[in-house]
Amino acid sequence: MMNSDSRTKSRILIADDHPMFLAGIRMLLTSAADIEIVGEANTGSRALRLISETRPDIAVLDISMPEMHGIAVTKRLMAEAVSTHVVLLSAHDDPTYVRQALGAGARGYVLKNSAGDNLIQAIRAVSSSGLYLDPAIAERCLPASDLAGSRMNGTGERGALPLTDRERDVIRLIALGFTNKEVAAKLGVTTKSVETYKTRASEKLDLRSRSKIVQYAILQGWYHNAL
Repeated sequence: MMNSDSRTKSRILIADDHPMFLAGIRMLLTSAADIEIVGEANTGSRALRLISETRPDIAVLDISMPEMHGIAVTKRLMAEAVSTHVVLLSAHDDPTYVRQALGAGARGYVLKNSAGDNLIQAIRAVSSSGLYLDPAIAERCLPASDLAGSRMNGTGERGALPLTDRERDVIRLIALGFTNKEVAAKLGVTTKSVETYKTRASEKLDLRSRSKIVQYAILQGWYHNAL
């Protein structure tokens, strides 16, 4: 009979082109009883192939890898509606990189210099349908001039038609990295309904791209509330 530990383990793929760093991540994650490493890669393209083969719960990807960087891999996974969630490892503490990562669909962003302290916490947060931003950069991720003129009313939409509760639920879950199919399952509606709510919300707020949805979510504090 399968024991309870094996049922609750998060299946993780790790990818980094630096062998010593990859070995360190392996050692760190192996020490956690609720984590199982199911694959390793040293390039983005190999990570993508292994994700397709092993279907891990979470892929921990270096943001800068040969052949295909971590954000590009994340975009591909989102485009193909793969259920694997992504936590990106990065040496960059510039909020621009964080917004690009979240805009691509990543559910976590951890700085390499603090991975020893934060990576396991990030994996556990994402495994619980949450989102994780490295504490060292979370407070600096509010957009500056590009959001300074965002329309806001009592619900955060000045000068725009207010969102319905359902439209807000849909746009929030999409911003948090859930696919249309996952949003539909969470809300008990059809995928087509999710697409309709998303379109209406995007038109009301002039959110013409995923990156704009992410920027709006940051302004609303949705990511901070998910930490």
